[in-house]
Amino acid sequence: MNRLLLAGLASAVVALPAAAALNKGDSAPAFKAQASLAGKEFSYSLADALKKGPVVVYFYPSAYTQGCNIQAHTFAENMDKFTAAKSSVIGVSLDSIARLNDFSADPAYCAGKLPVASDTDGAIAKSYQLAVREGRAGMTDSRGKEIGHGFTERTTFIVTPDGKVAATIGGIAPDENVNQALKAVEELAHAGHQGH
Repeated sequence: MNRLLLAGLASAVVALPAAAALNKGDSAPAFKAQASLAGKEFSYSLADALKKGPVVVYFYPSAYTQGCNIQAHTFAENMDKFTAAKSSVIGVSLDSIARLNDFSADPAYCAGKLPVASDTDGAIAKSYQLAVREGRAGMTDSRGKEIGHGFTERTTFIVTPDGKVAATIGGIAPDENVNQALKAVEELAHAGHQGH
């Protein structure tokens, strides 16, 4: 029953419209958060990351849930391509840093290749105008552990070094979300070379 409930909730979260989210040309709110890469905690700063190039800021409902597992794995498999496009990636969810330490190091998902940030109160998600929903007691993840937090909608923002949103990607399958994000940063990289 819990798996069915989780699947239903996860699909409902995925189906939330991204229409209210920040759009192309909007200023992306700078944020700092505790994050994890390969199981190691650090302080993440969007402003610092933008000094090195475009940033893919991807919001997802929860670590260790079906769609989010697929999305993290697809990002991990493609990190070399994101790096080649001179961009970086940060995942953001309402997961605790302890859950993210596991998820970021898990070879089946983030595989130590991309950082994930903890937004336990949903403040970062809300600043990007994303809906945040309360979790339900007793909901378990793909490991059988209680989730114990709320969820934000699956939406990805491509943020350029000037702090502007270049693209907003939402309302599509998790792996396609990654593919569209990669296409967007590759187009930005190509446009940058054209201008030189």
